[in-house]
Amino acid sequence: MPGLSILDRSSPRSDVAAPVLPWTAPPLVATDAEGKRRCRIWDIAANLHCSIVGTCLTAAELRQVFVRLGQADARTATDHALHGRGVTAAGRHDLAGKMLHKALDKRHDAAIRRFAKAGTVDAVRALWRQALDQGEIPGAYWAVLTHPATDRALVQEVFGEVHMLSHMIGSSNRLDLARLSRLEREIGERDEKIARQEQRLQAAAEAREALLRKVESLEAELGRREMQAPPPAADAGAAAATHQRLETERARAATLAARLQAAEAQAGEAERHAAALEAREAGLQAEIAALEALLPAAEATAGAVADLDGRTLLYVGGRPRVVDQMQALVAARGGALLAHDGGMEDNAALLPGLVARAQAAFFPVDCISHTAAGQVKKVCREAGKPFVPLRSASLASFLAALAGGGALSQTLQAL
Repeated sequence: MPGLSILDRSSPRSDVAAPVLPWTAPPLVATDAEGKRRCRIWDIAANLHCSIVGTCLTAAELRQVFVRLGQADARTATDHALHGRGVTAAGRHDLAGKMLHKALDKRHDAAIRRFAKAGTVDAVRALWRQALDQGEIPGAYWAVLTHPATDRALVQEVFGEVHMLSHMIGSSNRLDLARLSRLEREIGERDEKIARQEQRLQAAAEAREALLRKVESLEAELGRREMQAPPPAADAGAAAATHQRLETERARAATLAARLQAAEAQAGEAERHAAALEAREAGLQAEIAALEALLPAAEATAGAVADLDGRTLLYVGGRPRVVDQMQALVAARGGALLAHDGGMEDNAALLPGLVARAQAAFFPVDCISHTAAGQVKKVCREAGKPFVPLRSASLASFLAALAGGGALSQTLQAL
């Protein structure tokens, strides 16, 4: 094996004194002598552990590892703290290291089996390029680093690409979050406009119905008078006045009918525009969800909100993967975010204790039960804590609530 190889190979013992060789760089991955067995995570250089833990496991999956290890604060510790524990455990050949390695193998079993078919470093590199083009980064990264055929050059190549990809995705994600926030404001304005148009349409329809009833009443009265005997000369003026009123009401009814038709056409156009905006929003939500799932949210959204200065917040409801991103974001800005799923798995009796520990509570109105939302409001009012209903369970709505100023910002500054 050349002196620049990144692999540690065992060699037979010899009684002959070894010659003095030039210094070579320490290996990035240590494997067995035959080069057939996949290496373990503690065989990988320590400077790669941070990228492995942060890229190849979600915050929730890493948290479950430490929950199974029986660590008392594993459910409440911040994502940043758990990330540090994971990096430390990765370098140890003990129970924690073995469980971390097992979790990575289980999470990326499909990618490992696909890469196992490669017998040379060029074949491994080709599979990595294919996975990179398809956006399947986490599993391919773990499979490459543990493959027995991987050499130093390939390790440095894939590590550099993952590192640079994190910068590009972080910048793109911030732009998409800004676009999503703008679209949510536009949809809110659209909803208000549609509501006003519906009120005007309802008023116009009611006025038209009233006029039609009045016209029918006048026509009925006129019909009764015509069926009677010829009116005396004194009643001729009253009949003429009635005819005049009837014609006036008919003209007014025709005008209202035209206005109602125009208003209905305007409402139809507004509904088509609303559908287009909703489709656009759904596309952006899907793009952002994919980006948020690829990298830790604390790195992707750094700088989006102000420093939280050690404050503790509570988030009730929402989606687990997005909540993990929110916790990483809050931790990156100097705060802590407690989470409760609203009673799906977490005991609802835990809410008063969590509210007591937090300075403010948040919950998305589209991803929480009415019972859980009512309980959060009640507990917050009893504890004198502010609560913030969010438009949706997206990361953008949470960011807008933290960075938007107003009553919430003033309350947090006063605490």
